[in-house]
Amino acid sequence: MPERALAPWTPNAVREAIRLIAITDDLRDGVDGLVARAAAAERGGATMVQVRFKALTSRELLRITRALVGALQIPVVVNDRLDIALAADAAGVHVGITDLPVRIARALAPESFLIGASLTQAGELIECDDADYVGVGPLFGTPSKPDAAPPTGVQGGVALARAAARPAVAIGGVDETNAQDVVQAGFDGVSVIRAVLSQPDPEAAARTLRAAVDRGVRAHVGAET
Repeated sequence: MPERALAPWTPNAVREAIRLIAITDDLRDGVDGLVARAAAAERGGATMVQVRFKALTSRELLRITRALVGALQIPVVVNDRLDIALAADAAGVHVGITDLPVRIARALAPESFLIGASLTQAGELIECDDADYVGVGPLFGTPSKPDAAPPTGVQGGVALARAAARPAVAIGGVDETNAQDVVQAGFDGVSVIRAVLSQPDPEAAARTLRAAVDRGVRAHVGAET
């Protein structure tokens, strides 16, 4: 388990941490199986794991999060639940528009806590003012979240990311076929469920996706110089 940072995250550190976020999918192989899949994703190049389980009890979610924090060297953040993230000594929390407001989470959390916020439309920009990064999307349609907002498309998502003026990760329907183009367009990284932890070989899947992301980063930097 990595030691928690003592100082606020710098934008550059955040960009590195959100290159490839692997979001948890299910517990089909139990907690130990999920931890093993997450560790495989880390070996393949995942830079963060987001714990996302909507239907579990608080105790179950805390147990899973603690197991992941204890097993991984990359940051672990918890979807929605600031209380669980703090109790499990996770690196941070990711909140949506219906969750605890970012400004409240910032006031309750340690200075070194990483806070991400979902961003689906321009009207939500004010909610992201105190976030370290934004998760923009869905860029494309995705079966992983059937109640998601309408897709923004790549250019619409990039416009939102630029308006937020902070590190941004693309979410929703991103995989190895489009990740390079998404990052090259202006995102700092991608956040996925199906493309890594739902794959039969999460390590290989993460390695392939991370390579696409890194190509996108290099292309974007090259276009700006």
